[in-house]
Order: sequence, then C-alpha cells, then structure tokens
Amino acid sequence: MFYTYIVRCKDGSLYTGFTVDPVRRIQTHNDGKGAKYTRSRLPVCLVHLEQFETEREARSRECAIKRMTRADKLRLISREQT
Repeated sequence: MFYTYIVRCKDGSLYTGFTVDPVRRIQTHNDGKGAKYTRSRLPVCLVHLEQFETEREARSRECAIKRMTRADKLRLISREQT
C-alpha cells in the first residue's frame, strides 16, 4: 500500500508527504532525518492519512493536497477529528 499524509509541525505549520510506511516515516521526521522543512520544526504529529493501492494515486493526492490552501487543509483534517 501507499500513503499520503499530513503532519502538524511544532510551529503549527503543515507538511504533506508520501510514504509506504507511515509509522517509520513519522519516526524518521522526528529523528531529524526527514524532509528539510520538518527538521527545524520538530516534533511532528500525524494529523491526516490516506491509503492508496498505487504509488501514482498517492503521489497525485500528495500534489493535490500541496496545492490546497491552508484553510482547505485544516478543513480536511478537522473532518477526521469530529
């Protein structure tokens, strides 16, 4: 399986990524070995996860989320927390 995820950084910013192993990827971010963006904003917390059968679907969704406004991302996240 393939996953698209959003993490909330310590400073409140949101980072979107793609992975095949969400648990390991979040740990990698929090170990300071993930994306350059998150390294100075640790720790990160997983706030959204979507699962896909193909890498193409997951990467396409990652791109779509990255094009969203912050407000749209927050709405997406809040739907899961209600």
